[in-house]
Amino acid sequence: MKKLTEGLFEFMSVVTSAVVAIAVIFTLFFRLTTVSGKSMQPTLYHEDKLITTAYSDTYEYKDIVIVVEPNEELYEPLVKRVIATEGQWVTVDYDSGLVYVGDTVDTMNALDEDYTASLTNEKPWFDTNEYPIQVPENSYFCMGDNRNNSTDSRAYYVGFVDESYILGKAIFRLSPFGSIY
Repeated sequence: MKKLTEGLFEFMSVVTSAVVAIAVIFTLFFRLTTVSGKSMQPTLYHEDKLITTAYSDTYEYKDIVIVVEPNEELYEPLVKRVIATEGQWVTVDYDSGLVYVGDTVDTMNALDEDYTASLTNEKPWFDTNEYPIQVPENSYFCMGDNRNNSTDSRAYYVGFVDESYILGKAIFRLSPFGSIY
């Protein structure tokens, strides 16, 4: 009986240690995020589960990020794609359906966006921007992949995303299992 008790105690100790280790890893280094809505289709769908990392020094064009910026319209994290970084210029041309980005107004080029659901040809009511616009320091211009059905940096109540409001970068889709890039 004593060996059974010792074995059970040892087993419980291993299980408890594993649970604590996993909890620490997912609290400090990784997070689980659930996609809400259709704004990232066809890349991500409603209820997809993502593993995100909270430790990234910088975010680059095409990174999928989790935005937790508080505003009066939205009460949950946004999953969006980085389109432009600090100092870059952005133009959303609804007539051509293309998004242009460059380091200066004169060097803007149309983005090659094979990840979008369609051209960006429907100007949402909340886009009050006067293009071209420049991304401020420590900020990002982020958009959903489903451009004609996405609340993103074009919305006056989201705007440029301050780096301090980015929870992390999506690195893997857990459910359904597979890569997101």
